[in-house]
Amino acid sequence: MPTLWRRFVKLVSPQGIPWPASLIYNRLAGSRIFQHHYGLLVEDIASHCPSGRVLDVGTGPAWLLIRLHQRVPSLQLVGVDISPAMVEKGRANIEEAGCSASIEVRQASAESLPFDEGSFDAVVSTGSIHHWRDQAAGLAEVYRVLKPGGWGLIYDLVTRPPDEVVQQVRREFGRVRVALLWLHSFEEPFLRADELGGLAASTPFKTGQTKFVGALCCLVLHKDAAAGPTRTYHTA
Repeated sequence: MPTLWRRFVKLVSPQGIPWPASLIYNRLAGSRIFQHHYGLLVEDIASHCPSGRVLDVGTGPAWLLIRLHQRVPSLQLVGVDISPAMVEKGRANIEEAGCSASIEVRQASAESLPFDEGSFDAVVSTGSIHHWRDQAAGLAEVYRVLKPGGWGLIYDLVTRPPDEVVQQVRREFGRVRVALLWLHSFEEPFLRADELGGLAASTPFKTGQTKFVGALCCLVLHKDAAAGPTRTYHTA
């Protein structure tokens, strides 16, 4: 039954966040628990990609890119989001943060990234993959735009997280905030941790590993340094 429910929710839920929901999400993303996790993700991303070019798929209000620029100013940062409203909000936040010269945001879906093969040293995504209509196709695109030797870091909330993860987040933020955080499980088509990890098998990555970064489960993907060409993106 839970799997059928997730399939139904995924079918009826939008891939992108429309206006005015984009304004609400932007406010939530500015909350302490969100900003704390952005900080954790920034450190994790920087440990995998201390230099080069990074793509954020489903960038939303672009807070992660802003925090990443503040942490590693030398990184070249690009974000995409399928929602025009979120792209507009992300660009506004970037401009307000004074980062317009360093961060680019475009409208695009995960399944059709408007970049040539081997364009990025790392591709990241936070709280987005459960919305992708075709997760295997999206991860295949992540693989395509990664340089050989590059990293894919796919973060998301999952259903039934380990007890130790729940207890740690409760200690830091309290029971109410944690309950609200995982309340999304009833209205969002989140995966279990093992299901998230299993997505790699049907993609060119073949294998992946999972770990927890705060409350978020991360699917860690690596493109072999000897990987051959896949295909090249062509603009219409």
